[in-house]
Amino acid sequence: MQSGHAADAATMKRSVFLMFLCQALMQAATVGQTAMSALIGYSLATDKLLATLPMAVQMASTMAASIPAGIIFARLGRKPGFMLGALCAGIGSLTFAAGVWQGSFALYCLGAVPAGIGFGISQHYRFAAAEVATPEYRPRAISLVMAGGVLSAIFGPELVKNSKDLLAPMLFLGTYLILALLPLVCITLLSFTRLPPAPPRPKNSTPLREILVRPAFITAAMAGALAYGCMNLMMTATPLEMMLCGFGISASATVIQMHAVAMFAPGFFSGRLIARFGARPVIVAGAALNIGCVLVAASGESFAHFGVALVALGLGWNFMFVGATNLLAESYRPDERVRAQAANDFIVFGTVACSAFASGAIHAWAGWNTLMLLLVPAMAVAVGAIAFGRRRAVAAL
Repeated sequence: MQSGHAADAATMKRSVFLMFLCQALMQAATVGQTAMSALIGYSLATDKLLATLPMAVQMASTMAASIPAGIIFARLGRKPGFMLGALCAGIGSLTFAAGVWQGSFALYCLGAVPAGIGFGISQHYRFAAAEVATPEYRPRAISLVMAGGVLSAIFGPELVKNSKDLLAPMLFLGTYLILALLPLVCITLLSFTRLPPAPPRPKNSTPLREILVRPAFITAAMAGALAYGCMNLMMTATPLEMMLCGFGISASATVIQMHAVAMFAPGFFSGRLIARFGARPVIVAGAALNIGCVLVAASGESFAHFGVALVALGLGWNFMFVGATNLLAESYRPDERVRAQAANDFIVFGTVACSAFASGAIHAWAGWNTLMLLLVPAMAVAVGAIAFGRRRAVAAL
């Protein structure tokens, strides 16, 4: 019996590790795209206010993919769904490459659609980690899978810096062709991963509106949406602001790299923090780190100011988003998981899509200082949602 339990534990940890690698591959393309997108958009768009439109389209597609992704996972299971997402990501990279080759802003924006769908489907790796793990191991499994972003944080910007001139004079063309290969590696890894099959369809399913009004769901969705939306608002505009301050592509890619490492590196220990202190205190700590980001960014525009501010922003995002993901798992029963997860990601990435488009417009109209100060009231709302959820949970006892 013990050997059977040991085998099950080994299989679980092996699946979590393979999802860690798949998450790293899928995130690498997104991290690289973050370093390139606004700069390419700025060079291709006639109206510079539209510089961040490609990223906005990508996040809107991520939001739009949430509901179909839920249906795909419910009908086919996790593994076919993730393979389909990897295929979409590859098509997106190739379309981005075509837009750069043709010098077409419209074609470049079109590539953001399949890229966003692929990214949206890949967001469910954290949910799959929660499903394969035991309740005791669940916080660590979620945070470890999300920690796959550490590899992407290192690899993505380095790939941009070292391949941007590969097919000169077409800047970034070689980068996108290399990024198109990463989903193929991901599909290969998935073939060796043991993931849950499609869940049985309940005869009497819980109405979605009943799930949406649960205090744990409201708190998790708000914390996740504000964490991701604010992070994306500032991160997307950072390469533009650094360019206006006289920094080159390599400098902004390095700052994005530092930010991305800070986003995902805490995954190696944030699960332990949540297991010890609970999800809500960790989310509040993340909000405090985001306020720290604003204070640093407001004090100057040297490379060090950008770097330290974006590191604080990444740490704050991780604490808030991993905490929100764990809190979300408390808001649904096993038969409700797919619909609850899809609804949550629709809310989260709808917010991210709005922030991506608003980032370029706010930066152009109101400036960098106004943009980053918007994080302060957003964090206040997130902390208020935590307090609301705690009071409702206590009242229900």
